[in-house]
Amino acid sequence: MDSSAVQTYNENLLGQCIEAKLTVGKNYEGTFDVVIGGPPCQPFSVGGHQKGIKDERNGFPIFLDAIERLNPRIWMFENVRGMLYANRWYLDEVLAQLRQFGYVIEYRLLNAVKFGVPQNRERLFVVGHRGEFTFPKSDNTVLTVSDAIGDLIETTLDEGKILTPSMDKYVANYERASSCITPRDLHPSKPARTLTCRNIAAPTGDMQRVRLTDGRRRRISIREAARLQSFPDWFQFMGTETRQ
Repeated sequence: MDSSAVQTYNENLLGQCIEAKLTVGKNYEGTFDVVIGGPPCQPFSVGGHQKGIKDERNGFPIFLDAIERLNPRIWMFENVRGMLYANRWYLDEVLAQLRQFGYVIEYRLLNAVKFGVPQNRERLFVVGHRGEFTFPKSDNTVLTVSDAIGDLIETTLDEGKILTPSMDKYVANYERASSCITPRDLHPSKPARTLTCRNIAAPTGDMQRVRLTDGRRRRISIREAARLQSFPDWFQFMGTETRQ
C-alpha cells in the first residue's frame, strides 16, 4: 500500500512487488506455494491501545481469507509478543481456524539479536505446513551497536539531527516519568533497542539516538537505522526521509 516501499523493493530485490490493498474476498490469480504475512500489529502492541479484534487495522481476516483461497503448501506470519499474552484468546481463535484448513502449526517467540541482528527485537513467528518444519537455531554471537555503526557515529555531519537543549530536556522528562534508570541512548557495547517507524523522528519515547565524543546527542541517520536492521549498505531506500 506504500508506493515508496514498492519502489524500494523493486529497486533492490528479485521478483516484482505490486502496490495493492488486500481485502477479504479478493480474487487472487494464479497458484502459490508460499504465503507470508505481517498483519498490522498495532491492535496487539503494548505500544498501542491493544484493541485487538475491535481495531479497524486488524489484518487477520484478510490473511485467513487468503490462506483459505490460495491453499499454499506453507505459510507464515509474524506479530508482536502481545499476541501471546493480553490477546492470546484471539491468537487461539486464529490458529483454530487455520488448523481447520488442514495445517500443522508451529510457533515461537524469537529475538532478532540471537540471529545476527544488532538489535533486541522480539516477535512471534507462526508457521503452518503439511509436512515438516524446523525453526532455525539461534546464533550465540551477539552483534553490538559498535559492530553495526561504530564507523558512522562520528562521521554523520547533519547538524539538523543534533538534539537541542529543549529536546534533551524533553527526553529527560520522558525518561523520568517512565522510571527509566539507564538513558535510552544507543550504547556501543550493547545491541540496539527495538527500532520502530519513529526511530529517527523528533524526540519521542522510542527515538534512537547516539552520543558523540563532544557530549552532544543526535538522532540516527537512515543508513545507521538500516544497519541496525541488518540491511547491507548497497540497499537503497526510495522516497523522502520520512518514507525511507
